[in-house]
Amino acid sequence: MRGYLPDLIAFTQGWPYLLAALAFGYLLGSIPFGMVMARVFGLGNLRDVGSGNIGATNVLRTGSKKAAILTLVFDMLKGTIPVLIAAQWGHMAAAVAGFGAFIGHCFPVWLKFKGGKGVATFLGAFLGLHWPTFIAMGATWLVVAFVTKISSLSALIAAAAAPIILAVFGANEYVWIAVPMAILLWWRHRENITRLIKGEESKISLGKK
Repeated sequence: MRGYLPDLIAFTQGWPYLLAALAFGYLLGSIPFGMVMARVFGLGNLRDVGSGNIGATNVLRTGSKKAAILTLVFDMLKGTIPVLIAAQWGHMAAAVAGFGAFIGHCFPVWLKFKGGKGVATFLGAFLGLHWPTFIAMGATWLVVAFVTKISSLSALIAAAAAPIILAVFGANEYVWIAVPMAILLWWRHRENITRLIKGEESKISLGKK
């Protein structure tokens, strides 16, 4: 049975590939598509809108559904693409590339390491790593969002469920990377968690455009 931790010999022999996968994932993940779409659609400075976040949820607060959807798609793809490319070096390199993309979105070098919360890129990475987990996570997000109308809570629950879903599917080779990603995603949502506890978290609002 495949273990929960990466093979030590594979790691020691393949670290140059893992480093390359991490760097490529990070650089692609660092592209702030939310900021790009805000400029393309003439929505102003995204930092001055809503939470100031660069993700699709905050883009939606500008009122442009098109910009929000495109941001969501591109933020997901920047998690998927490096995974698929790095997969030629093995599942460990693919996982590291996905982690790099996630880190890149959260701490992009182009924005002085002040990025988004990584939800779409997290999902996109697992679309490339293990699509059944992506489907299950997406379904979890949709169900929680439908019931609560709270995007952050949906993301928190879907992320926390990721390692469990992977284990259930027997994709144990990715559990080791899903755990720190989920923890970081929760940490990035610490202000949302505080508002959730206080009952002050905003709910999903559909735009007009």
